[in-house]
Amino acid sequence: MADKRQVNNDLSLLGSGAVIEGRIHTDGSIRIDGRLVGDAVAKSDAAIGEAGIVEGSLSARNISVAGKVQGELVAAEKLTLEARSVIQGDIRAAKLVVDEGAMFDGKCAMTPESPVPHDRT
Repeated sequence: MADKRQVNNDLSLLGSGAVIEGRIHTDGSIRIDGRLVGDAVAKSDAAIGEAGIVEGSLSARNISVAGKVQGELVAAEKLTLEARSVIQGDIRAAKLVVDEGAMFDGKCAMTPESPVPHDRT
């Protein structure tokens, strides 16, 4: 049976060297290669590149982290902490993948798959 969830293929990109202070909300996916000081919510997927830094919370269906996060990560489905990632804060996900070399300091809650996150405004 096909997945009936609506998927938005739009991609928002925070490029290397860019700094955003504030809140980001997208119906699609987001990739962060710069620095975000604030919160982000993506109804689809989120990726933090090796040079990416997030100081705040990040919520998405699936999250892949190769950079640094200081704050909360909430993945409705899967959270992947890649080998060079550094996370200081709590994480919550239905599925968790931690590559050798990833650093994590915080609390972890494994919860059953939940609906795609929404903006808490």
